[in-house]
Amino acid sequence: MAPLFETNLPLPLYARGKVRDTYQVGDHLLMIATDRLSAFDVVLPTPIPDKGRVLTQLSVFWFRKFEAWMPHHLISAEWHDVAQALREAGIAAPEQYREQLEGRSMLVKRAEPFPIECVARGYLAGSLWKEYRAAGGERAEAPVVLHGISLPPRLRESDALPEPIFTPATKARTGHDENISFEQATALVGAEVATLLRDYTLRLYREAHEYARTRGILLADTKFEFGKDARGQIILIDEALTPDSSRFWDATHYAPGRPQPSFDKQFVRDYLESIGWNKQPPAPALPPEIVEQTAARYREALRRLTGQPQV
Repeated sequence: MAPLFETNLPLPLYARGKVRDTYQVGDHLLMIATDRLSAFDVVLPTPIPDKGRVLTQLSVFWFRKFEAWMPHHLISAEWHDVAQALREAGIAAPEQYREQLEGRSMLVKRAEPFPIECVARGYLAGSLWKEYRAAGGERAEAPVVLHGISLPPRLRESDALPEPIFTPATKARTGHDENISFEQATALVGAEVATLLRDYTLRLYREAHEYARTRGILLADTKFEFGKDARGQIILIDEALTPDSSRFWDATHYAPGRPQPSFDKQFVRDYLESIGWNKQPPAPALPPEIVEQTAARYREALRRLTGQPQV
């Protein structure tokens, strides 16, 4: 099956993001995860086969796993429900889109997103590691305070933190999200909501981390988005615990003091760094071997975490 770079359905386009195309279907939204891949905030011209299906099926898995206590926006990802929604939206023959949409589409509730990314971290990696190094944490004698959070001195890259931490971030329309303090998050969404988002984020992280360990994977960190539905209830939206929103490491090869092999697009980032791309559009095309190895990492994450033998 050919990879899907972009959709063009005869429906009102609600949003076209770096990865997802979202359409209005009656009172709901249809979110379609394409096979687009972005790196350094630039969408690459080469799609990754099955990537969108992996993102969708992993999100569905996690939404269902936690729905007993964490309400979410997912209505259905089953083709017959998607097809019925398309018919009701005026598409008389939705079967013509089945090959394109099945397995990568979610029918979801509308929600008003909160203006912060909710990030949980259990290990010192990514932007937090960069900030820790910049603050002299590797050589410090006293705890290092970042965004109001006290971290032990002399930690190494990829070290486990004493306990998971909540590091909210602003949502950037262009460029990178920026880590902020809990107090800054409170100023954006209010104290009650900020506290609930923090508690939901950390509980989701802890339960997902515990489960992933049983599958031979370490969940280093992850990013959630929450919104408010029509009844004013806080719900989990967008995607959940995918290789695009999380840092998954192979537990067998975990060794602090260096970057870890991961089930995500870090492999592509490393390749782009190696060829000296200036990280400005247009992005270079990816060679077939990089595409194949990246697709294999995404599929392996799905297989390991869900037990599904294939996408």
